[in-house]
Amino acid sequence: MIFANVSHRAWRVWQRDMEAYATTWKTNFLPPLLEPVLYILAFGVGMGQLIGTVTYFGEELPYLNFMVPGILAVAIMFWAYFETTYSSFVRMYYQKTFEAIITTPLLMEDVIAGEWLWGTTKSLVAALLMLVAVSFFGLLSWPDALLVIPLAVIGGMMFSAIGLITTALSPTIETFNVPIFLLIFPMFLFSGTFFPIDILPEWARMLAMALPLTHVSLLVRGACLGELPPGAWISAAYLVVLTPAVTAMAFRLMKRRLVK
Repeated sequence: MIFANVSHRAWRVWQRDMEAYATTWKTNFLPPLLEPVLYILAFGVGMGQLIGTVTYFGEELPYLNFMVPGILAVAIMFWAYFETTYSSFVRMYYQKTFEAIITTPLLMEDVIAGEWLWGTTKSLVAALLMLVAVSFFGLLSWPDALLVIPLAVIGGMMFSAIGLITTALSPTIETFNVPIFLLIFPMFLFSGTFFPIDILPEWARMLAMALPLTHVSLLVRGACLGELPPGAWISAAYLVVLTPAVTAMAFRLMKRRLVK
């Protein structure tokens, strides 16, 4: 069982991270509020004028309406993954925060669970702030867009776990460049965030469908547009199956790393 040795004390680790975050909340809140505005101006208004519309599952859609859900999905990935890689690594390796916590009644599993929950929270906070910012442009279908909230939670869980796996396997902080280059950056570009994946060659489309962000992007876009894409159940099943699998792996690998 993933949470066999996790106690309610894991929330104390989450609380510690939350309090540290709250001390700089102004600078932390600003990026997710301004990020979608910058994307809209650069890609939506600028590039959107050149592209006009895109064909999405047989329907013509203004490029701006297509692109905005993509940046929401990217934010869910980025905020969870980078929190549980760079930030968690600093707390674990440089600040020795994990060692200090483990000297208390908390177990290693509590520390891992707290970090995982905090990464998920960062995804949720980013998604909520970006929904607020984007709503002023009239680009969301309400109340369907509220489905982005549970998608941010499960997506945050998944990418937080992937981030912890990266942290557990990385000997130095510089090593993060490898998975970012080989996994995160390709997902950012080729997971249906900035263009429909059905315009890709067959082999590239099959590869894109294997990427976690593709399925988050498809479901988030469906929520924002008020109409889930064909085969949405496949994407939902993908997330339901992959999330506990990578979470179990993250707990096992992080515990092995902390024991060392």
